[in-house]
Amino acid sequence: MLLLDCVERWDDEQILCVASSHRSTSNPLRAGGRLGAICGVEYAAQAMAVHDALVRTKEGGEPQRSGAGYLASVRELCMEITRLDDIEGDLAVSATRLAAHSSLLYSFVISTDRRMLVKGRIIIFVAAQQEVP
Repeated sequence: MLLLDCVERWDDEQILCVASSHRSTSNPLRAGGRLGAICGVEYAAQAMAVHDALVRTKEGGEPQRSGAGYLASVRELCMEITRLDDIEGDLAVSATRLAAHSSLLYSFVISTDRRMLVKGRIIIFVAAQQEVP
């Protein structure tokens, strides 16, 4: 499931992505014809995964394989709205890396037209890569 349209900009510490999929009636996260604001966590987690892959590649390493990260914690979650599907503009999904060791800790903000919609912090547990036989 790919929710983000593009990476607008990134550096070693942060990333800004753009998404329009919240308006799609075929968005796989919709339930009962609606896309709840809590789904913003998935948008942020995808931005984090893209950022981690970009940083690892820049440093000469291998990007993590699909399925290697597990959502461990969401903290300080603040949702200023109840749903995303009725937001007319594109979503700006920004994530800032706070720590990266065996886990990834990021803060994130999802906004549109300079209006904050969802923000919080996410910890992703990164499993050790297994060799493919």
